[in-house]
Amino acid sequence: MGAGHDHGQQVLRAGERHRGRLWAAFALLAVFMVVEAVGAWWTGSLALLSDAGHMFTDVLGIGMALAAITAASKASRDGQRTFGLYRMEVLAALANAVLLFGVAVYVLIEAIRRLGEPPEVLVGPMLAVAVAGLIANIVAFLLLRSGAQESLNVRGAYLEVFGDLLASVGVIVAAGVIALTDWWYADPIIAVAVGLFILPRTYHLGRAALRVLVQAAPPHVNVAEVRDGLRAVEGVADVHDLHVWTLTSGMEVASAHLTLDSDADLAGVLAGARRTLHDRFAIEHATLQVEPRDADGVCGGAQW
Repeated sequence: MGAGHDHGQQVLRAGERHRGRLWAAFALLAVFMVVEAVGAWWTGSLALLSDAGHMFTDVLGIGMALAAITAASKASRDGQRTFGLYRMEVLAALANAVLLFGVAVYVLIEAIRRLGEPPEVLVGPMLAVAVAGLIANIVAFLLLRSGAQESLNVRGAYLEVFGDLLASVGVIVAAGVIALTDWWYADPIIAVAVGLFILPRTYHLGRAALRVLVQAAPPHVNVAEVRDGLRAVEGVADVHDLHVWTLTSGMEVASAHLTLDSDADLAGVLAGARRTLHDRFAIEHATLQVEPRDADGVCGGAQW
């Protein structure tokens, strides 16, 4: 019996309602990605190139987020997709993390190579492009901030934009140092700093996505406490085959077998279990199998 059947609406709240903001951020960053790429080629700045590469992953990540949200909202319920395509959001977040990792590694390698003999860069255009990129990132950051707390995919794009915002600040600092001191090492050093800043955030995003894909329990849900909570429901003698996992952002799912007392009221047990899962653990969708005491060992629990 499903304890709440509004999981589709949960996903719409977590992802689709932020679609307009995602589109606005996508368009803004796509334009400035081209501007920064051209500026990096023109000025010869590796720091600016790293910022452009980071912005490319922003654009790609937001594009994948939009594609995933669209696929999830329009997925046909054809019997083979009993949960639609909600996992597309998580897959997009994981791909986003991999791409961001690749950009960070490239920037680090190129920066280390340039430390041996840093080339001169055109400081004026470098500074102008970096300031424009900073403004674009601030606007995109504000657009995505509200959705980052609800959707893993939006959070991935939000983190990338935040990292890119700081990278733009770094490019501005590098341009200022070069303009004032002619110390050309500032450009590859800032590029290294940007790469090192990206890596841990990429790790955390990838880990969060993998946690969902391997169907681990959500970090904020203690499975032992869920078991104890269900056992405390009036009429429940025991709980076994309990599983808790995340289908996609904002959709926690559980399944469990409940062994009932001989005089238990079936409807009351199911209602109590549903309230417990919903009120204490924010689990909106659950499948509960109820069994009499004398069915011990007959339910055919999984032997994985």
